[in-house]
Amino acid sequence: MRTVIRPDEAGTVVGVGLNFLPHAADLQAKPTEYPTLFFKGQHTIIGPGDVIPLPAMSSRVTAEAELGLVIGRRMYRVDAADALDYVVGGCCVLDQTAEDILQMDSRMLTVSKNFPGFFSFGPELVSLDELGSPAGGLGSAAGGLAGVRVCTHLNGACLRSATLADMRFGPAELLSFISQVMPLERGAIVSTGTPGAVVLSPGDVVECHISGMEPLINPVAAAAG
Repeated sequence: MRTVIRPDEAGTVVGVGLNFLPHAADLQAKPTEYPTLFFKGQHTIIGPGDVIPLPAMSSRVTAEAELGLVIGRRMYRVDAADALDYVVGGCCVLDQTAEDILQMDSRMLTVSKNFPGFFSFGPELVSLDELGSPAGGLGSAAGGLAGVRVCTHLNGACLRSATLADMRFGPAELLSFISQVMPLERGAIVSTGTPGAVVLSPGDVVECHISGMEPLINPVAAAAG
């Protein structure tokens, strides 16, 4: 199943930090016992082709390609074995961060993640059955989705890439953990982590490529005013 999705259809956005082991190693971050979570406000959401505005408050904004999981029905306190049954499909995501602000103080994670235009997703929603075999395979945390590749592209070049097999916490484990903390309602998007970030400048074009999906493409510009 493939359907077009629009920014105004998004519900709560939950992000997951440092979930790809190579990316965490790049940043010399130690693996955590539980997933690292953050939220993105509705004002951050844009769609394919929309401009990512670089805020004057930051001199180093990065973009990260990620797989987004869209919830199809209310999910609360669900076991990992059943978690993917609540997902209506996956989508491409570009998650932006004011990295210089975050580097000043890790407690500034919410600030660094929540400027306008800092969460893009689309252009289509693809059922997990089309991406892989969600219930199959025990070789990695990602199960039957282990072979799905995520790439962060900048100006036509793939600069950071990994498969879901490189995840610290696989999709089902992530969803189950989040559902123990809070209900996920229909339309919520869980952004599952990135293989790596690229630094943005005005005039750039950044893309999220995920195997089996149409790419998500956004231009970059300095914020007006």
